[in-house]
Amino acid sequence: MTAPDDGALPDPAPAAPTAEPTAADAVFRRALRDTVLLLVALTVLGVLVGALVSGLPGVWGALIGVGLAAVFSGTTVVAMLRTTRSAPQVMAGVVMGTWLAKVLVVIVALALLRGLDFYSAPVLAGVLALGAIGSALLDYRAVSTGRVPYVEPGDGGRR
Repeated sequence: MTAPDDGALPDPAPAAPTAEPTAADAVFRRALRDTVLLLVALTVLGVLVGALVSGLPGVWGALIGVGLAAVFSGTTVVAMLRTTRSAPQVMAGVVMGTWLAKVLVVIVALALLRGLDFYSAPVLAGVLALGAIGSALLDYRAVSTGRVPYVEPGDGGRR
């Protein structure tokens, strides 16, 4: 059965939440941008130093190290940026899942590379260490200098 038509217009659909960037988004975007710049600089310097120190194996070690550093440093920032509007439980689950995934990727990659000799292990270790420490420092800088309010204006106190 249908209701009689009284000529009234149906209620409009509720407005979708705005997807405007928040202050937290700005912090995560800065951390991601700085991490990408670090990885570019690390690639250039790592390849140059690796070539000077170990030749072609040094170049391969630097490239593999930068790749692993990108996986290790970029995944958490991207996960946080993608889940800023999610429930805290969802955000925590995604961040924990990406942390576990990146640790597994690094362990598997290092295990697969263990017996191979086409790359320089010291160059790989140095580039990977610089990438991990550098990205952690850049993340710290982005968070400590970011201005994130306790409550977003206009959200009615909901979070």
